[in-house]
Amino acid sequence: MKAAIHSLGCKVNSYEAKEMADSLKKNGFEIVSFNDIADVYIINTCSVTNIADHKSRQMLHRARHLNPNAIVIAAGCYADTHDKGDILNEGIDIVVINREKKNIAAIIRQYCDENRYDNYTENSEVTTFQYDLCPSSEYEKTRMFLKVQDGCNAFCSYCIIPYARGRITSPPIEELVSAAKKYVNKGYREFVLTGIHLSSYGMDRPDSHEDLISLIEKISGVEGVERIRLGSLEPNIITLNFAERLKNIPKICPHFHLSLQSGSNSVLKRMNRHYTTKEYSEGVALLRDTFNNPAITTDVIVGFPGETDEEFEETKDFLENINFYETHIFKYSRRKGTAADKMPGQLTNAQKSAREKILLKMAAKRKKQFEDSFINSHKVEVLFEEGSQGYTREYVRVRCYSSDIAEGNILPGYITGRSNDDIMEFVPKK
Repeated sequence: MKAAIHSLGCKVNSYEAKEMADSLKKNGFEIVSFNDIADVYIINTCSVTNIADHKSRQMLHRARHLNPNAIVIAAGCYADTHDKGDILNEGIDIVVINREKKNIAAIIRQYCDENRYDNYTENSEVTTFQYDLCPSSEYEKTRMFLKVQDGCNAFCSYCIIPYARGRITSPPIEELVSAAKKYVNKGYREFVLTGIHLSSYGMDRPDSHEDLISLIEKISGVEGVERIRLGSLEPNIITLNFAERLKNIPKICPHFHLSLQSGSNSVLKRMNRHYTTKEYSEGVALLRDTFNNPAITTDVIVGFPGETDEEFEETKDFLENINFYETHIFKYSRRKGTAADKMPGQLTNAQKSAREKILLKMAAKRKKQFEDSFINSHKVEVLFEEGSQGYTREYVRVRCYSSDIAEGNILPGYITGRSNDDIMEFVPKK
C-alpha cells in the first residue's frame, strides 16, 4: 500500500511527519512522493492562522484530485481546531488529531478492514511523544529536528495553538538523550531542539528539576553530536545564568530566534506577551555580550488590532535600533476562538500590507548587512547538507565550488563574497 505525506507549518509538524512515515514503513506501507499516485494521502495540517487553514484545505482537496479513490487523511492542528463532522463532510475520509498521529498505521488498517476507526485518544497508553522512531531514509539529512516539547500554556491573545496542542508536556532528559544517540547512528551531525513552546521544557514536571539548559548540556554530551541549534525561544528565558551556561557548551550554535511580535509595549500587552521591549533588549544584549557576533532572529506581527500609527512607529524604531539578522514579518491574521478576534480596531488588509512592506524592506537590508559582516572576516565552520551548499553555525547559507565537498562534511574556512542575494561564497581553509 502506497502512502504519501505532506506537512505544513512548524518544525514540530515536520518531525511528526517523519515519525508517521517511519511508523507506516514499519507496518508495510511504501512511502512515495506526494505528487505520485498513492493509496493514502496524509496532510499534516497547520491551523496557526486563517491562511494556514486555507492551505490545509487546499492540500486536502489536491490529494483528492490526485487520486479520487485514495484514502485522504486530515491530521494535525486543523483536525484539532475544527469540527470533525465538518471536515468529513468536505470529502475527507479520516480525521487524526495530534495525539493520534503515532497510531496512524493502526487507524488506516482499521479503516480499510472495517470502514471505521477508533478514537485512540481514549487509550490511556497513548502519549504525545515517541522517540524510539528514527526517520525513514526518504527524509534523511544531516540536520535533525528533535522534538523535545509539545503544548503551550501562554495563551497569547492572537494564537489558537494552545487549543490545538493542549497544555505543555515534555519527556525526561534521559529519553531525549537516548533518542539523540539513535539519530547519531543514522548519520545526523546537527540537532535542532524544537517544540511548540520550547522555553517551557520541563515545566510540566517541576519535581524533576529538569529545564531547557539542563537538556542542552546533556545532549551536548552525546558522542557524535557535532552541533546543537535551538528553536524559537521566549525572551524571558535569556538570563545571565542561562547565557553563561550556554557559553560553556562548545557545540551550541550562536543562532538564537527570540520571538518579539511587536516593538510597542502597549501592543505587547494586548497580545498577552509577558515581557517589555526593555526586557527583550536586555536579553539580546546578554547574548551579544556572551557570543561573538551571534545571529539573532525574530518574528514580528504587523497590523494587530488597534495598532496605531504611533505604535507601528515604535516597532519600526525598535527594529532599526536592535539590528536583527533576520526578521520574519507577518500580517496579523484574524483567528476565530482567540481573544484578539473580538478586539476593536481591526485594521484593513491594505493597512497591514503597507506596514508589512516597510518592515520587509528594513529586514532585507539588515539581513544583508549581517551576512556581509562575515566577508573576509573571521573563520567560520560550515556543515554541508545538499551538494555544495551548507550553513555556518550562525545559519548563514553558503556555497562552495570545491570538488572535495560531500554531504555531512563539517569544514572550516572563510566567506569571501556573495554568490547572489541568498547565498554567500565559501572557501575551505584549515
